[in-house]
Amino acid sequence: MSIVSWVVAVLLFLGVFFFAIGAIGILRFPDFYSRLHAAGKCDALASTLALVAIALFNVRDFDWTLFQSWDNLRVSLKILLIILFVYVATPAATHAITKAAFIVGIEPWEKRKRNR
Repeated sequence: MSIVSWVVAVLLFLGVFFFAIGAIGILRFPDFYSRLHAAGKCDALASTLALVAIALFNVRDFDWTLFQSWDNLRVSLKILLIILFVYVATPAATHAITKAAFIVGIEPWEKRKRNR
């Protein structure tokens, strides 16, 4: 296996790891707002890692002389544009959902105080 294949494998593993951490955060956090925070942050990072791995895998055998390699390069550049869209759209969507939840009246979680 080449070095690029190892890098792709590591990036895909890290992407799956952060997706799993986000899923655990959705299950474990106490309220809607912290769950949405975990989902937004982990999904943006995990999808970025996975898309970078896909872009690298697509151009692993890039050859300057073949026109077919240029097609692969264009596809990888489009994937990088998708990453840019994810980083713009995820915080905007998370903010819009959070604002809508606050307007509807979903209360943030507060830690209970013990009576001593």
